Amino acid sequence: MESKKSSFQPVAFTLTVSAALLRLAPHPPNFTPIGGVALFGGARLRGWQAYVVPLLAMALTDPIRSYVEGGFPAYTLGTLVIYGSFLVSVVLGRLLLRNSSNPARIAAVTLLGSVQFFAITNLPSWWVMYAHSLAGLAACYTAAIPFFGRTLLGDFFYVGVLFSAYAVLSRRVASERLSTAA
Repeated sequence: MESKKSSFQPVAFTLTVSAALLRLAPHPPNFTPIGGVALFGGARLRGWQAYVVPLLAMALTDPIRSYVEGGFPAYTLGTLVIYGSFLVSVVLGRLLLRNSSNPARIAAVTLLGSVQFFAITNLPSWWVMYAHSLAGLAACYTAAIPFFGRTLLGDFFYVGVLFSAYAVLSRRVASERLSTAA
């Protein structure tokens, strides 16, 4: 009788959860691990875990950050847009990185994830805070450029750490399994 392969990926899961918890550490605005977690989780976690881990990380840490930092609500209508954008990053990871360890491909998808986050999450700001015109749209995205730079740096940093650590730890686990099986 053939045994069903487990969908649990301990190395990928541990790295993903650990990085997600780093969101609680002090950091510059938008330099967070969640974009990287979403891409990495999409690429390396199986099934529902790829979608649930980044969303759960956000849902659990948003109220904590709101309480500690004060001055903003934990959840707003914009939260749905942000969470939706992270789900887009999970899909990008699943579709474009699941079977890849190519650094250039990982970098390109990381850039794509950062750009889609910037484009999607700034639309509500434009709608609420700027004139509903092309000039208002341009002003909104221009004002958001400094945040995009930090998002891009954070995503590249955390994606680099996660994919590198996964490669190293996966090799170590595989070699330990081989040595204990021998």
